[in-house]
Amino acid sequence: MASNLAHLPEPEPLRAITISRDVQDFDLLIEDMEAELGEGWGDLSFVEAQDFLRQDEARELEFVVIAANEVDEERLSQVMDVIRDAKRAGLAVILVAEGISPVSMHELLRSGADDFAPYPLPEQALAEAIARIRAPGRGDVGDVLKRAGADMVESKALPSPGAHVGTGAATLTAVPAATTGGGGFVSTPGEGALFALQSTSGGNGATTIAVNLAWEWANISKHEAPKVCLIDLGLQFGSVATYLDLPRKATIYDVLTDVGSMDEQGFKQALLPFKDKLHVFTAPQEVLPLDVVGPEEIATLLRFARQAFDVVIVDMPNALTPWTEEVLTSADLFFLVCELEMRSAQNTLRFQRLLQSEGIAMDRLGYLLNRGPGKLDMGGRARIDKFASSLDVKFNAILPDGGKQVTEVNDQAEPLRELAASNALTKEIAKLAKELHAARQAIEGGREVKKKKSIFGLSFG
Repeated sequence: MASNLAHLPEPEPLRAITISRDVQDFDLLIEDMEAELGEGWGDLSFVEAQDFLRQDEARELEFVVIAANEVDEERLSQVMDVIRDAKRAGLAVILVAEGISPVSMHELLRSGADDFAPYPLPEQALAEAIARIRAPGRGDVGDVLKRAGADMVESKALPSPGAHVGTGAATLTAVPAATTGGGGFVSTPGEGALFALQSTSGGNGATTIAVNLAWEWANISKHEAPKVCLIDLGLQFGSVATYLDLPRKATIYDVLTDVGSMDEQGFKQALLPFKDKLHVFTAPQEVLPLDVVGPEEIATLLRFARQAFDVVIVDMPNALTPWTEEVLTSADLFFLVCELEMRSAQNTLRFQRLLQSEGIAMDRLGYLLNRGPGKLDMGGRARIDKFASSLDVKFNAILPDGGKQVTEVNDQAEPLRELAASNALTKEIAKLAKELHAARQAIEGGREVKKKKSIFGLSFG
């Protein structure tokens, strides 16, 4: 018996492993792994992989293949942790995915995956992915994102996997938003919070709110005020620079159209300081087509801003653009600014229907009612309740009508805090900034926001 065993062939050394919830869901992957590696591979669950990848034996592998489908989106953080553990062990990672939403795919690839193959696996897809990770000087994550079809976030070179709905000259691509736990902050550690304001009808004061919200936040503390950046994406008629009496740099156009070659220092040089407390990225000098930039450029611009500042406020154009969804899915909260009128009600409802028809989650939407009736106006309060009920929304803040004083201060190119500190609108915007700041501080400090002090009824963190 012993002599016979001595002549048995030694088992092949383990060269790779697949990691999945259940590898039997990926039978084509099993066949391709056997075709490429014979018996030199194994399979682990996500839980088993987290233990194995921390052991010395894991470093002897060549690569791992992580297989995930729509069911695994419920435990996306666990899959991302496995990818990071594999990278720490010095292993190449191939992601095989089926039915994963574009936003989740983006997060998985950003976690460190070196290559991607769709499932069901096309012929030779796995072999080509293995060949790419073995090749010297393999492509960066941008190349992988393009192959994965996540270009609506990172590149406009490939067609989006989502459907499209025409919005005049612009088109909004369907990208399901990542779940944020009921509208909470989603900024990763080291990144600033991002808030965007979108007008639902012309002249409803969205820019006034954006400018003054940014200024209130920049002055929220004399000793520990956050660094705040205000970005005007109204490429045609943006007026943030006018409200603050700032020049419009000629370089803004170059930055927007060639953002891929810009670094963080170049981004900062494009900003204009306002009273040394607020930094502003103004609209360009000339009226530009809204599609002069795409989702990739906007994503890069927002990333630079979040890396350099604690808080980023974005003033959106009135129209929907090819990159509106990029801001929507990147923002911690995307505020729709409404008025108590039929135009705003109809346009808000149309915006909601558009997102629903495209399968885009609305958990990051917030609602601000501007020029609302006073607290003592019982009839006005009833109208607000009816307005909110008809749209099935809850207003995060009701901002009062500041009257002619607001227009006069805007004409003098100063924030309301400087010339109209006692105005009711100034006080409510300051209150909104303090509530958002308190929520952000609670999250950064690792503390939960107590239910009795919930911010807008949203569960942050």
